[in-house]
Amino acid sequence: MTATTPQTVHAKRIGPTLTPDRSRVLMRPFYPSSDDIARNIVARVTTLSDERVASLLSQVLGEFADRHERVEQLFRNRFLQVRRHLDDTREPSPERQALIGAYFTHEYSPESAALFNPSIVPHPDQTGLPKGALRFILSLRATGEGHISSITFRTGTVSAHHRITLLPPGPFVTEPERVPNAAYEKALFCRKLQEAGVQNDFCQRVLGQLPETFILDDLYRVLTAERRQTDPADATTDRAVRGILLLAESNYEVNFAPSTRVSQRVLFPSTASQRNGIEDARFVRFQNDDASFTYYATYTAYDGKITLPQLLETPDFLHFKFNTLNGPAVQNKGMALFPRKINGHYAMISRQDDENILLMFSDNIHFWQTPALLLSPAQPWEFFKIGNCGSPIETEAGWLVLSHGVGPMRKYCLGAFLLDLTDPTRVLGRLREPLLAPNEAEREGYVPNVVYTCGALLHGRELVIPYAMSDYAASFATVSLDELLAAME
Repeated sequence: MTATTPQTVHAKRIGPTLTPDRSRVLMRPFYPSSDDIARNIVARVTTLSDERVASLLSQVLGEFADRHERVEQLFRNRFLQVRRHLDDTREPSPERQALIGAYFTHEYSPESAALFNPSIVPHPDQTGLPKGALRFILSLRATGEGHISSITFRTGTVSAHHRITLLPPGPFVTEPERVPNAAYEKALFCRKLQEAGVQNDFCQRVLGQLPETFILDDLYRVLTAERRQTDPADATTDRAVRGILLLAESNYEVNFAPSTRVSQRVLFPSTASQRNGIEDARFVRFQNDDASFTYYATYTAYDGKITLPQLLETPDFLHFKFNTLNGPAVQNKGMALFPRKINGHYAMISRQDDENILLMFSDNIHFWQTPALLLSPAQPWEFFKIGNCGSPIETEAGWLVLSHGVGPMRKYCLGAFLLDLTDPTRVLGRLREPLLAPNEAEREGYVPNVVYTCGALLHGRELVIPYAMSDYAASFATVSLDELLAAME
């Protein structure tokens, strides 16, 4: 900052623009409205002759084999999930299994409606690049049928001259496999139950029988045995069982096949708390105490009624852990983790009150307690509310935080502010005017008059900002770090 009057600074739009690609489709389970209908479907297929089965399966594979990998195997896997509806005890032929599976499968286009709210982090692999170039991973919120949001990815490079090049996405998209025997730490699990208000004698008996590290099968076994020992009409015990299972099933791990490209991978909702969406992931490359890196993302889980901040963790974008966040400060939207500890504590920007920006610290990344007010709306373009736009970025001048402000006609603009490096409760500077506002070409979309980002990247002395346009598409802008700092008030 300078002693003179700060100058207005605006980000420069540089492209390219990413729009939703309806041709990118997942094979997902498709189930009728009742088990009776499911049994009828299976029964109809079992009455077909072997010749008819072979003909129909050949027709289906002819239509879909070039749109997905391992289509026939996926059909058979789906059959295993619905085989309970078979009346005949004999095992159907592999072809009939695949055909039954096809009736319970459909294509889903995760980004058919929108591709927006990007965040950007350095790629784990920086080999083979020209001097001064950086390879990155771009995460995006993809929205499809039913307004269900998932996380999808693209990769690209930013050159020494800050030119963005995106690699074409892979020809197929795929979901990860759930890790079947992921381990739980009993001490952490117990604390999360307590924070969630799920704790009684039944819980104590269940936890007392589990080892210090346990798997889901262990939990199911102990829960089943203990439930048999209690009154079937005990509603309190039923609530405890549901709470324990909800916590366990909301903390899970998944793996993508190493052969898949990053751009093929889609993280689709798979638990009750996120059934309607995994929204607005804010990825950050976090430096651990031993100088290694872990990629974290705070995201909003949406079940159709309630939004809840949650945490995603990956070392390599192949293996992901989904973790619940707990504590009274875990509410609303827009939590963003600092990229390293500060004075030995994790730090998080947040907005619990749907109006102001708050700051909080914690000794444990899973638990957040007491946020303190950091910034309130100050300028007319942010009078309605303000929030962060991704994790703080470390500079020699302080922690640079991109923000969003909402003004008249629900217009969203991007701003920025600066926090002290050692004491981020101190605000050192703030933009008076928006850094980026929607122009005429960006005003129309699913939510008009919005520009938004979930995280930027500092490349040399240039800030690279991927941003969404009216909740429909995404593009890129840049701004000089020096000019941005000089414009802080």
